[in-house]
Amino acid sequence: MTTKIPSLAIVIPCYNEEEMLPKTLATMLALRESMIAKGKINQESKVYLVDDGSKDKTWKILNEEAANNSALVAIKLSRNKGHQNALYAGLCTTTEDITVSIDADLQDDPKNIEAMVDEYLKGHDVVYGVRSARHTDTFFKRFTAEGYYHLMKKMGVDLVFNHADFRLLSRRALDSLKEYGEANLFLRGLVREVGYPASVVEYERQAREAGESKYPLKKMLSFAWKGITAFSTAPLRMITIMGLVSGLASLSLILWVLAVRLFTDNAAPGWASVLLPLLFIGSVQLLCLGIIGEYLSKIYEEVKKRPKFHISDIVNKKD
Repeated sequence: MTTKIPSLAIVIPCYNEEEMLPKTLATMLALRESMIAKGKINQESKVYLVDDGSKDKTWKILNEEAANNSALVAIKLSRNKGHQNALYAGLCTTTEDITVSIDADLQDDPKNIEAMVDEYLKGHDVVYGVRSARHTDTFFKRFTAEGYYHLMKKMGVDLVFNHADFRLLSRRALDSLKEYGEANLFLRGLVREVGYPASVVEYERQAREAGESKYPLKKMLSFAWKGITAFSTAPLRMITIMGLVSGLASLSLILWVLAVRLFTDNAAPGWASVLLPLLFIGSVQLLCLGIIGEYLSKIYEEVKKRPKFHISDIVNKKD
């Protein structure tokens, strides 16, 4: 059990969050003060806010607030790099004993951060925030999200069910996470690879109070596919199965054509016996090439070893 009062870093990626930031900043600073007063964290604890190339006044707000409050650290990326890279940039900037990542929309209730710290003090290096219910989701969102977790499990990807990016990491867990060098970041999968003693804090997700969701259906599907291709080779194995099935189907058609030719008088020339197998095999081949191409593109991105992010500015008032 940890006895030293730890320092806490709260990392919040932000993209076009000018409407939500006043509430987010006030909530996080009040939470920090409350936890310090209770002796859960020390005075060195900070809130890191990462501007992921926002097009609104997000950086202006962060810049002004961080310049006047030593508890805030504002980080500006040189351009938009996506949620996972922005979050990773914040994680890599921290120096505190423990780090909690949370989204700026406050749908993941910040009150649960204190419970996460309690779990850390009991000896857990990783604490996952897990949704106990999805009452605020539409039926479509709930069905697709839970279906995704089940699909990932069947493909052999080790994920915590109903966990996104609300989590606590100890310093050694975060240092271990930074050793993974892949360009295609899928942090909720990578954290499971790190290991170390882990615990779960359940919570109910709140409705967004302001602004718009940064994960529309298109981005959700893209993120889901990234997770599958980053942690599972099941689609490649499916190609083998599809090839086998299509081969058997083609063989049965060949046998049928031969039977008609040898044992009946109905062997009139027809396009169906030629065109159907060609269309079937051609479509399967194109699908297989597409899946293989996805994995090749991932290899292409990895071998270039490009930086995951560039920080153009960091603002923090010095005491």
